Amino acid sequence: MSTRTRFAPSPTGYLHVGGARTALFSWLHARKHGGRFILRIEDTDIERSTIESVNAILEGMTWLGLEYDEGPIYQTERFDRYKEVIQQLLDSGDAYRCYCTKEELERMRAEQMGRKEKPRYNGCCRPGAEPREGVNPVIRFRNPVEGAVIVDDLVRGKIVFNNSELDDLIIARSDGTPTYNLTVVVDDLDMGVTHVIRGDDHINNTPRQINILKALGAELPQYAHVPMILGDDGKRLSKRHGAVSVMQYREDGFLPEALLNYLVRLGWSYGDRELFSLDEMISLFDIKDVNKAASTFNSEKLLWLNHQYIMNSDPAHVAHHLSYQMGRLDIDPVDGPELVEVVKVQRERTKTLVEMAQNSAFFYRDFDCYDEKAARKNLKPAAVEALADMLDAFKALPDWSSEAIHKVVVETAELRELKLGKIAQPLRVAVAGGPVSPPIDITLELLGRERTVQRIERAIAWIEAQGTAV
Repeated sequence: MSTRTRFAPSPTGYLHVGGARTALFSWLHARKHGGRFILRIEDTDIERSTIESVNAILEGMTWLGLEYDEGPIYQTERFDRYKEVIQQLLDSGDAYRCYCTKEELERMRAEQMGRKEKPRYNGCCRPGAEPREGVNPVIRFRNPVEGAVIVDDLVRGKIVFNNSELDDLIIARSDGTPTYNLTVVVDDLDMGVTHVIRGDDHINNTPRQINILKALGAELPQYAHVPMILGDDGKRLSKRHGAVSVMQYREDGFLPEALLNYLVRLGWSYGDRELFSLDEMISLFDIKDVNKAASTFNSEKLLWLNHQYIMNSDPAHVAHHLSYQMGRLDIDPVDGPELVEVVKVQRERTKTLVEMAQNSAFFYRDFDCYDEKAARKNLKPAAVEALADMLDAFKALPDWSSEAIHKVVVETAELRELKLGKIAQPLRVAVAGGPVSPPIDITLELLGRERTVQRIERAIAWIEAQGTAV
């Protein structure tokens, strides 16, 4: 049978890091084995599910590049099928109507807890119960009371659940809507899912779902429960740890490949290797090699990985993602050097695309003021003559290239008998507004003659105005 995996998020929020890792593991397993990857939207929680969350999930999957072969499939469009299966289970005797009220169930649980027993449904309607006026029944699955469910988990190994420990779970609410454990079983069955890869918070659902599948005469999928992700404080990753939404990492200037590379290493390894292309992930990843223990999210490690990807990826690819960050700064990249060239000169010195965009903004628009410390140190009256010399030379340059610009800077330093830094740094502050930029000759070449001339003239005027003010 062909391998079929699925990612089945609930649209009650954004696509978070843990969900993205689960999607990645499922996607990799399908790709490695020539199978199909299905996206299923589990939106039966009508009150909490939103179209905004659906869009956030789809946007996150697209940004990460985790393309799905089937879907998105929405559970809310499959209610007729769920009702059909519920009726099938009622007809076969594998399900029954329960007329216990909420108050009776709460009293039952309170009494059990008072006896220090595990709170659970006691099966009072299991033999058959008469309808009660004013009570809409729920429908419960008649779980086996003997034997055990043995799960050969691909990550955790053999797990045994005694049926005597499992109560008769509700598969349809009193309003007729199906519950999670029913819908997921029907979906996995109908979609031919062969491998269920999901978080280990679902482990306790697995024996219940297996028993429903058995009652339906279905072939069982293989299960793999991956461990949770912890924050650096050892607690489950949540909003308090910072960015846990996948799209927040886009906002923060990370490349999707860097995040995928980091996520695949959260619980899986291949020797001491840190960097993997997508093709390498597909060929090397094995779900059986995922660790049982929880993984700790390390933001510094992700930042390091992102820097590696910025430095070593195709500049055109990085430029594609950088354009989004430039747009967030209200910068149209058409009004300046090509983004690919900016990436080439900035990638060694920036860890995120946000940082790269901010550091490159001066190429595309004028700045309002100079960095105070840099101006105080470099834009002094003594710098005016050298700036004026270079201004005249730049205006007359027949060839606006980094080589010609470099020659002007060197010759000016020699003429004024100054070290190169004493010439280059005031020039840098004049054109970039601050003390940091790519090499000054490349900076000016990308900036262009017109902007260079205007900014040197502005710097000279500013220095002279400061002198007058004093």
